[in-house]
Amino acid sequence: MAAATQAVGKEALRQPLKMGSRTFAESKYEIYAQMREEAPVCRVKMAGLEIYAVSRYQDCIDIVTDPRLARNRTTATGKSRFPIPLPRSVMAVALSMIVEDDPEHRRLRNMVNRSFRPSAIERVSGQVREFSAGLLDSIEPRGKVDLLSDYCKPIPSAVIAQIVGVSESEMPSFQNTVRILSEGLSGWSVLRSIFWDLRKISRFMREVIDRKKSDPGEDILTYLLDEEEEGARLSDDELLAMLFLLIMAGFETTTHMIANGVLALLQHPDQLARLRAEPALIDSAVEEMLRFCGPVHGSKQAYATEDIVLHGVRIPKGAPVIPLWGAANHDPDAFEQPERFDIGRNPNHHLAFGHGSHFCLGAQLARMEVRIAVQTLLERNPRLRLAVDPADLRLQRMPFWHRYEAIPIELG
Repeated sequence: MAAATQAVGKEALRQPLKMGSRTFAESKYEIYAQMREEAPVCRVKMAGLEIYAVSRYQDCIDIVTDPRLARNRTTATGKSRFPIPLPRSVMAVALSMIVEDDPEHRRLRNMVNRSFRPSAIERVSGQVREFSAGLLDSIEPRGKVDLLSDYCKPIPSAVIAQIVGVSESEMPSFQNTVRILSEGLSGWSVLRSIFWDLRKISRFMREVIDRKKSDPGEDILTYLLDEEEEGARLSDDELLAMLFLLIMAGFETTTHMIANGVLALLQHPDQLARLRAEPALIDSAVEEMLRFCGPVHGSKQAYATEDIVLHGVRIPKGAPVIPLWGAANHDPDAFEQPERFDIGRNPNHHLAFGHGSHFCLGAQLARMEVRIAVQTLLERNPRLRLAVDPADLRLQRMPFWHRYEAIPIELG
């Protein structure tokens, strides 16, 4: 990752930046450096919406704990919950706890938090190790593969299917659900997904919920069906939203955490050699991967419930605000030499999983998957290398994400 350069002109920072542009995708870290220095509260555009983005580490922490900001858009603006109209059939999917505030958010979070018990995660870890090894058995004879599609995507897909409790007969529909949620929520295909595919996904997931009621198992969905908070259980719509959130957060983010982390090691051979020589550094290495090149660069937007002034910029009541985790994780006021990839970095108080009441519930599950996937790949492939020039790798043009289209590698 290069040192900060003049990625955009100063005048550009005075206008809403287009987060979905190729320039932003390819130069985001350089632009982040300019934002932190010259426009720590900067207007950005995403899907036609104008959002106030905050880029400094401490500011990101402050805004997600600021009581003047609400995740529920209606609370802040009196308008509908979502900036764009959604079909009734997908409203339940979209109304998850990540767009709620306390006490409703706390009620839902408490129920799902108890389901992410350490014993459940520990039971899955052995399956992750076995599945990763089996994947490599099938792809290693090919030599050259795509790290993303051939290795990184199948692992979290299998994990989420396991913790949800998907049956063998349901796997084709589940894999189609994962594919749609992975590929169909960006670009022009998003319209088809919202108005057609999500309806089918909702029907399928309701069928899974109904089956679990009569056929419980040792899985998180069964735990959620049994959980109570103040004498009340989750409604079917709340369970549907929880399942949608588990699949999206558990699959998409973890896939690109693994891919970005392996790529960082391949692009920093001194750190790769260090990890091979000191395998006990794997946990520290995972944390540095999350800080240095984590895939999630922003949270769900919150809305100002009153006018807020930050660094001389007035954020009007009702305006959406987003912390840029990716920018904060490279803030030199928070990290010494932030552009240096150092698998032994300590301390490393990164914000890859967010901060505050909406801190990622699946953080420990994701860490476990990344650790095992990276360990298994490195142990079995001592000559692992990129199969293309790093300059040929292309980042996807997805606002608030850092993810690649493909990462060709040579196994061996």
